[in-house]
Amino acid sequence: MKKSALQVTLTVLIIFSTVAFTAAHCEIPCGIYDDEMRVHMIAEHINTIEKSMKEIEKLQGESKINYNQLVRWVMNKENHANALQEIVTQYFMTQRINPDIEDYAKKLTLLHKMLIFSMKSKQTTDLGHIKTLRSLLDEFRDLYFGKVINSPKGLKLK
Repeated sequence: MKKSALQVTLTVLIIFSTVAFTAAHCEIPCGIYDDEMRVHMIAEHINTIEKSMKEIEKLQGESKINYNQLVRWVMNKENHANALQEIVTQYFMTQRINPDIEDYAKKLTLLHKMLIFSMKSKQTTDLGHIKTLRSLLDEFRDLYFGKVINSPKGLKLK
């Protein structure tokens, strides 16, 4: 039996929408959260953005620029900045930080600043943005948890 183009298109759309939906933490109040993991994920994204910036600078300094690699590192930097922004907005700002908690305004301000410096890291290869992102993450982490959490091996949290 042959499938019509409409059936195939609808099937593909359903598959892609399901994959996209399941990739993020749902907004159902299930109570299954791992805040520390999300902080570590943000730190990992910051480290990857930094690595991408350094590789971009290195490639731009070569006499014969490898544009394929340059574009790949730029895309990598963009993707990790977007992923960082997703965690900040969809996880922390939408689900974990609410007006009834202590230090709401301070936490919200730190998260918003992380969004701004993540955006700035997309626009340039200024490593100062990385330093600021790490500082903001450290400050948010300490305010959110009230203590310093252990970093997985190799991740820079400070």
